Amino acid sequence: MAAEQPEPIEILADGARLSGELSGEGVPVVLLHGLTATRRYVVMGSRTLQRSGHRVLAYDARGHGASDPALDGDYGYPRLAGDLAAAMDRADFERAVLAGASMGAQTAVRLALDHPERVAALVLVTPAFDPASARSPEELARWDALARGLREGGVEGFIAAYELDSVAPAIRTTVETVLRQRLAAHEHPAAVADALEAVPRSAPFEDSAELARIDVPALVVASRDEPDPGHPLAVAEQWARWLPGARLVVEEPDRSPIAWQGGRLSKLIAETARL
Repeated sequence: MAAEQPEPIEILADGARLSGELSGEGVPVVLLHGLTATRRYVVMGSRTLQRSGHRVLAYDARGHGASDPALDGDYGYPRLAGDLAAAMDRADFERAVLAGASMGAQTAVRLALDHPERVAALVLVTPAFDPASARSPEELARWDALARGLREGGVEGFIAAYELDSVAPAIRTTVETVLRQRLAAHEHPAAVADALEAVPRSAPFEDSAELARIDVPALVVASRDEPDPGHPLAVAEQWARWLPGARLVVEEPDRSPIAWQGGRLSKLIAETARL
């Protein structure tokens, strides 16, 4: 069995140095995290994929974790998809299963539209982009408030702007703990603030009909709205309808979201990779 100890790698992408790691042997899988997260927050440290025969690439998106900021402030999806292609080149992945959460899911779809030959399958975890309602003034104002809170008040400012009172009481403490852990992991918090303003103003696609062009096995992993209101169940259901033959999974009522269960999510990724 291959050693599970990750191999650190440096990815050069359009003038930036991205921090990543490779581990395991077998079918290539790329893990893509969400906005304000790091590579640790896709399968939450689970090694299930490596143990089940996969070569796993995980990296911190531009401006996140230990990766360089975008000096020009560009965190749009064309740039993020270009970074993904560069990361795959660095790992010698000609083609891979892409498993992304939120911003990572949307980055994976952008690459699948631009370079379908490089995508073997898609696992799209809690997508949040709806072309019919994205980039509304109200939605952008919320992201801008989070960016301003982080830029002016650090982690405490971000937490204050997040409005934890809107989170279900049963999980409020857990959500706050995870937010603090995620935000503490960034070497360039000002860059994360820039991304909070820029990413929601970008679109991974303009029309849902574009997704009909994607012809690979696809799984959409949704969360119910009470534990995860920032990733509406209705949006994930739409994505599963738009993608040809896509399967939708969601946790049972009153259970923890699958997106928060690294081992279970890893098993779903491995199942999709075998299709």
